[in-house]
Amino acid sequence: MTDTGRVWISTLSILTMLLILTNSCTKNLSVTVPATVTDIDGNVYHTVQIGTQVWLVENLKTTRYRHGHPIANVTDSTSWNNLTTGAYCSYNNDASKSAIYGLLYNWYAVNDTDSIAPKGWHVPAQTEWTTMSTYLGNLESVGGMLKETGTTHWQTPNAGANNMTLFTALPGGERLSHGSFTGIGTTGAWWSSTGDNTYDAWGRYINYNDSTLFRYDDTQKVGFSIRCVMDYPAAGTIGY
Repeated sequence: MTDTGRVWISTLSILTMLLILTNSCTKNLSVTVPATVTDIDGNVYHTVQIGTQVWLVENLKTTRYRHGHPIANVTDSTSWNNLTTGAYCSYNNDASKSAIYGLLYNWYAVNDTDSIAPKGWHVPAQTEWTTMSTYLGNLESVGGMLKETGTTHWQTPNAGANNMTLFTALPGGERLSHGSFTGIGTTGAWWSSTGDNTYDAWGRYINYNDSTLFRYDDTQKVGFSIRCVMDYPAAGTIGY
């Protein structure tokens, strides 16, 4: 075979590989991102794309797992403290709060084998929270990029809030392990699906007086908000 022939075959091989890669990437481009998502209880959530991920814009409000099994609504503080199974509550057991801020869930509800997320969605792992914050860049300002602006829900000064991501993080507070409530208006706290040890799990939180998205672990008995992330790559992304 002549050198010219070898070059032609080599060039043809390269073009073939590029075509395969292009077709493979095109499959990712065909993924449809819904504008809204409805959970098993009929609650409707909006969506937002941040980098290669798609997140819900509102905190979870479901009172049932994906396949219809109820999640326990536990209002009594002693009972809450003794739980080792999934449960939820409204902040201060006030249902009007959950209409705005969503429900608070212990980590046992996050970790239940019957997923708490709508079909096609899941509670983000710790690494997925990291993917988002890394994409946004400056870790000291990520919280501000996520927070709803103004002081309708966040207390003054709502430091650094610009909501440039349209994530619209709200300060839904938390329920402590012994059952008391704290932080509404000042703190937003969200679970990840990643456990730390037998007793603790990882989450993220933002404060009213800071623009940082903090990473920390807490007891699995604590009640936090939940934001879900889409199972599939966002439309327009390649190699996800």
